[in-house]
Amino acid sequence: MRLHFIAILFVLAMAPALRLSAQDLAPRAYLITPLKANAVTLTWSFYEGGINVNGTIPITGATGTYHVPVISYYRSLSLLGRSANITASLPYGVGHFQGSVLGTQRSVYRSGLLDFNVRVSVNLIGGPAMPLGEFMKWKQKTLLGASVKVAAPTGQYNAMKLVNWGINRWAIKPEIGYSRRLGKWVLDAYGGAWFFTTNPAFFDTPVPRPQTEAPLGSFEGHLSYEFKNPRCWASLDGNYWFGGTTTLNGILDPSTRQSSSRLGGTFALPITKHQSFKFAYSGGTYIRFGGNYHNLQVAWQYSWIGWPK
Repeated sequence: MRLHFIAILFVLAMAPALRLSAQDLAPRAYLITPLKANAVTLTWSFYEGGINVNGTIPITGATGTYHVPVISYYRSLSLLGRSANITASLPYGVGHFQGSVLGTQRSVYRSGLLDFNVRVSVNLIGGPAMPLGEFMKWKQKTLLGASVKVAAPTGQYNAMKLVNWGINRWAIKPEIGYSRRLGKWVLDAYGGAWFFTTNPAFFDTPVPRPQTEAPLGSFEGHLSYEFKNPRCWASLDGNYWFGGTTTLNGILDPSTRQSSSRLGGTFALPITKHQSFKFAYSGGTYIRFGGNYHNLQVAWQYSWIGWPK
């Protein structure tokens, strides 16, 4: 019973929580904030759904139900006079996974840290670095930004176990983002790609072997509307990702090439001057490989300007 393939399928299913794939849905990611803006965000994400193994191995009915709380810190700054920011996130996962292997039902429970990740973003057009007073007078039109996200192999990983929260390799995602405001409407569009280093010890029997993954491209779009309070908004979110074909011990598996999309919505609700909630839901639309799950997110954020006094 060679079960090593199910491990990467579960990783693909959990990728939004890991921030390691094109499956992210992040509206307003390139909107700028005033200098020295800070935010601490606590996010709870719930995932449930099946995984399409595409008939490549004798596993049927592969599903997962898992919870991923994430703590993130955001800080805005100036980079060569342009608005920039850095976000660091640390997720933790708890979940159950199951599937039928050659007619025998198998299940596993996992609890542990996911991979730590950092994202650095800078505005290229339309968003100079501004203090709060100047920012309040500024009106957004067109923004063009760039970002780089890096995920470090710090998550729970054991090459002798079938399912892990970490992926045991580095990943980097350069991306270009566009944002255009039309009154109370904001249109966002992003394009980027994940690049992965080699996992030197991917699960296999009797000895773990090296596994690589081809670049994973992604496109993402959002249309949001602001209500009377600009901190209260709702958006329609969608994406499409492709690529990511895997190679195990030098043998390419074309059936692992991804070509899928997700559709969802987000609603942000301020509750005090410094605090707000965000609710999001998404589900798979076109699924060729991976990503066929439902995701519900609830986030609480506390934000402030300057350093805590």
